[in-house]
Amino acid sequence: MAFTLPKLPYNIEEGIEPAISGKTMSFHFGKHHNGYVTKLNNGIKGTKFENSSLEEIIKGAFENEEFKGVFNNSSQHFNHSFYWNCMIPNGKEPSEKVKEILSNSFGSFEDFLKQFKQKAATVFGSGWCWLVADGNTLEIMQASNAMNPIPLNKKPLLVIDVWEHAYYLDYQNNRGGSIDKFFQVINWEFVEKEMKKAGLF
Repeated sequence: MAFTLPKLPYNIEEGIEPAISGKTMSFHFGKHHNGYVTKLNNGIKGTKFENSSLEEIIKGAFENEEFKGVFNNSSQHFNHSFYWNCMIPNGKEPSEKVKEILSNSFGSFEDFLKQFKQKAATVFGSGWCWLVADGNTLEIMQASNAMNPIPLNKKPLLVIDVWEHAYYLDYQNNRGGSIDKFFQVINWEFVEKEMKKAGLF
């Protein structure tokens, strides 16, 4: 099975306003993400993962030294594909149902945003910050490098990429500023669909 870049619901040349410029998108999607897909396809060729689904590869290659590169590239393909879906230009407010679910876990919707920003801003080095469901429990998960919730059997609901290549062209070393802008482009309809898939309502 050959993996490909996902089709995005927006024009990458226009970026994801007001958070991400077209220049960053062209490098991030067209170069970085495309590179992970190419390396993944080359890495699974002739292996037991050649006809596996992406999630099967991530789980099967996790903590397997022989397939460390396969894990990194499969996980990064998943992470980026999920990340692109978490955003939409000029995002709108979440539904009252989503706010209620987040408030029940984090105190209020505003408290969730504060806690998510704090966790995302303090990921050391390269990585990701996820909102995940572990059963009916929501948690904010910091992940280093290519890590994601799939090998841990947790359900991803929302993610932000905090690798430097995700924000450096637009924000230089101001990771916090990039997180604030990310909040303005979250695709809450996608998050709500993922919450439903996770059985949260």
